[in-house]
Amino acid sequence: MELGLRGKVVAITGGSEGIGAATARRFAREEAKVAICARRPDVLNAFAGELRHGGAEVLPVVADAARGEDMSRFIEATVAHFGRIDVVVNNAGGTGQDPFDKVDDAAWQRDLDIKLMAQVRTARAAVPYMKKQGGGRIININMVGAKQPFAGSFPTTVSRAAGLALTKALSKELAAFNILVNAVAVGKIKSKQQERRAARAGVPVAQHYEQTGRTIPLGRVGEAEEVAEVIAFLASDAASYVTGSCINVDGGLSGVL
Repeated sequence: MELGLRGKVVAITGGSEGIGAATARRFAREEAKVAICARRPDVLNAFAGELRHGGAEVLPVVADAARGEDMSRFIEATVAHFGRIDVVVNNAGGTGQDPFDKVDDAAWQRDLDIKLMAQVRTARAAVPYMKKQGGGRIININMVGAKQPFAGSFPTTVSRAAGLALTKALSKELAAFNILVNAVAVGKIKSKQQERRAARAGVPVAQHYEQTGRTIPLGRVGEAEEVAEVIAFLASDAASYVTGSCINVDGGLSGVL
C-alpha cells in the first residue's frame, strides 16, 4: 500500500529506543524525513547514525520531555532544519505505577509534565506551521490503562486519561484546518522498561515475556514494530478520514474499545 509519506517531515519524541525508534525506522523506510529527540546524547546520536547509514535524513535533538521549554525547542529545531513539519508523534513517557498513597506532589508533577504537558507543548509549537501548510497529523501515544484504570496505577493512568481528553478536544478544534489528531493506546510491548522489570524480578527477559504473554489473549507480548505500523497508518493517506480516535494495540488485553 502506498502510504504517501515520502518527503514528509516527522518529529518523534522519545525517539531513540523502543516504540519511538521503531517508528523512526518505519517512517525512514517510507523515505520520510525524521527528527528525533531523547535525553541521552550517546544513545540518541548512535541511533541517528544507524538511520543515516540506512539512507535516512534525520535530525537528532537532545531534549527532555519533562522540561517545559524542550518540546517547543524540538519542534522549532525541526522546522528550522527541514522547513516544515507534517507529523508529530508524541511518544515520550514512562510507566510510573504506584499506590495512591506512595505518590507525592513532585511525582505527580513530573508525570504530568512528561506525558500530558509534553504533548500540549509539541502541539502548541507545531499547530501554527501545520495551519499555514494546510494540514498535518498529531499522534499521541497512550496506554490502555487510560481507558480502564486499575488500582496502584498512579499517576500514569490519570495523566494518560488526560492525554485522551486532549486528543479528542484537539481533534474537534483542528479538524477545520485539516489537522488530524489521534491516539494509540498500547498494552504490553517489548521494551527496555520491560527488560528492567525482568531484572528487578530476577528473571531472564525471555522468561518474563513468556509469563507476561500468558495474560494476553493473543498469548504474547507485542513488538514495538507492530505499534509503529499503526502509527504509520494514522500518518498516511489511508487514514485521511480518521481523527479523534484511539486505537488499541494490546493483543486484546483491554476490556474496553
